[in-house]
Amino acid sequence: MKVAIIPARGGSKRIPNKNMKMFHGKPIIYYAIQTAIKSNLFDEVFVSTDNKEIAEFSMKNGAKVPTYRSSKNADDHATTSEVLIEVINYYTNQNKKISMACCIYPTSPLVKPKDLISANEVFENQSIEVLISSVKFSFPVQRGFFVFENKEIGLIDPESINKRSQDLAETYHDAGAFYLFKPQAFLKTGSLWKGKIGAYILPEIQSQDIDTLEDWKLAELKHEYLQSNK
Repeated sequence: MKVAIIPARGGSKRIPNKNMKMFHGKPIIYYAIQTAIKSNLFDEVFVSTDNKEIAEFSMKNGAKVPTYRSSKNADDHATTSEVLIEVINYYTNQNKKISMACCIYPTSPLVKPKDLISANEVFENQSIEVLISSVKFSFPVQRGFFVFENKEIGLIDPESINKRSQDLAETYHDAGAFYLFKPQAFLKTGSLWKGKIGAYILPEIQSQDIDTLEDWKLAELKHEYLQSNK
């Protein structure tokens, strides 16, 4: 079977109750649930949570919450990998084998069903074990630098500092939106960042890490733009 896993705990320090905060009229987790369902890729959409409000809302909107997240994976020190392992083990204990899983973060309202469908085509046609949603750096990372405590800087790549942008290789980073993976390979490594990894590139307009209220506002503006340019 194929399963979408949405990790959505109740606690959030920087944006209180972030996963249920209203985003254009609906709790933000609604968009991840609906994107997974409307992609028609998954037999089940599993929301991993420790929160009753999130669980009830998720089930009302088509997701499954057959069990609550364990207490050891309910604090802000729990990693995504630990949560995914817990969900996979739940299915194993139910004698259900997952052939493909997709971790979708609940704060990914800019991802559309067509993105998951396209990513799945790449995942199925490439010899990879993990496919990571990615976005291009807007500035050549080779010309970046570190700033130390004394305000001095350290160049990342001194040889590239005077090169033209067009002469430097394009670089990408994790979009923090979704990850398709083969559960059996993942269980062997315990990490989405080991094994054969591929990238599914999202346009910058569909990528927004949401950790602060400023990030939230940017995501809302991008959502408005996407809605007005369908």
